[in-house]
Amino acid sequence: MDEALLRTLTPAVLAVLVRRGADFAAAEDAVQEALIEAVRAWPQDPPRDAKGWLVAVAWRKFLDATRADTSRRRREELVDAEPAPGPGAAVDDTLQLYFLCAHPSLTPASAVALTLRAVGGLTTRQIAQAYLVPEATMAQRISRAKKTVAGVRFDQPGEVGTVLRVLYLVFNEGYTGDVDLAAEAIRLTRQLARQITHEEVAGLLALMLLHHARRPARTRADGSLVPLAEQDRGRWDTRLIAEGVDILQAALARDRLGQYQTQAAIAALHADARCAEETDWVQIVEWYDELLRFTDNPVTRLNRAVAVGEADGPRAGLAALAELDPDLPRHTAASAYLHEHAGDTAIAARLYAAAARTAHTLAERDHLTRQAARLNARLRG
Repeated sequence: MDEALLRTLTPAVLAVLVRRGADFAAAEDAVQEALIEAVRAWPQDPPRDAKGWLVAVAWRKFLDATRADTSRRRREELVDAEPAPGPGAAVDDTLQLYFLCAHPSLTPASAVALTLRAVGGLTTRQIAQAYLVPEATMAQRISRAKKTVAGVRFDQPGEVGTVLRVLYLVFNEGYTGDVDLAAEAIRLTRQLARQITHEEVAGLLALMLLHHARRPARTRADGSLVPLAEQDRGRWDTRLIAEGVDILQAALARDRLGQYQTQAAIAALHADARCAEETDWVQIVEWYDELLRFTDNPVTRLNRAVAVGEADGPRAGLAALAELDPDLPRHTAASAYLHEHAGDTAIAARLYAAAARTAHTLAERDHLTRQAARLNARLRG
């Protein structure tokens, strides 16, 4: 059974049903039932036109469900309108599905889940496993999301920025479960980039590729984190880096800068350095200044403060950090790093230990604890 083909066809079939008049929730249910039928029937009798087969079966499933809930007159009208099985339409409405799944009335978590289900073609179980939540919890989240967008039509304009935020959230979910959400986000963003010429779509794709290229070097065999400066750059995926840089340069050439292109430019400067010592931190600070024009938030300012510490010295970085809210996530860890590089070993050890106590992930907590232990050992020696 070609699961990759089913995942590719799912959003297109769903879009056909919605365009024919089915509301989103009912259409999505019908498509899922058609996929089950495909899993049962295709191994013994594969169709010549897979999309056409799925459209015909999903439409029949939708009609069957509609018959149980509507009047006889309406039921007969829908039956009369039932299309004959045949080749699937060449129209690709996947782009509208992105906008529908990223509807502003949905919470970010619901929008991500709905995108993975409707556009990514993942099952509820796979999404739940990726999020480390019970399947029933994820099913309820997706069900509520489908009801929210049930009345949204394709003629309502979407907002690209919202779609990109959803895809970025998918990417940042990490690599848990049997679905690699980072790889899935790249697949979905590639799909979007093929359908729309937009500098920020290209910028986000480049950003994802450049970050993903470093994945093999991010952890040790025991699962512990490896800081960027300590990573074996020979393990970085040069093919992904080259692709990301090419996509970024083409987007920047259009001279319509945005936040994702700016973040990708920062990632590209890290990728371009042959070793940590050759990183062009001065230019990275300049790009962070550009990024603040698009998204002036505390996280960006914190990252900029660390970059300032690398470019102008740790004391300059600490001065920039002092202007930010100390309760900001990663503030304590960043302060520990800069104090260590300033030679304040005792302060850095204490701050690393404090940061470990509030770390959001086990891997991050383990890394910060190791840093504190390393400095404490140095102090005792």
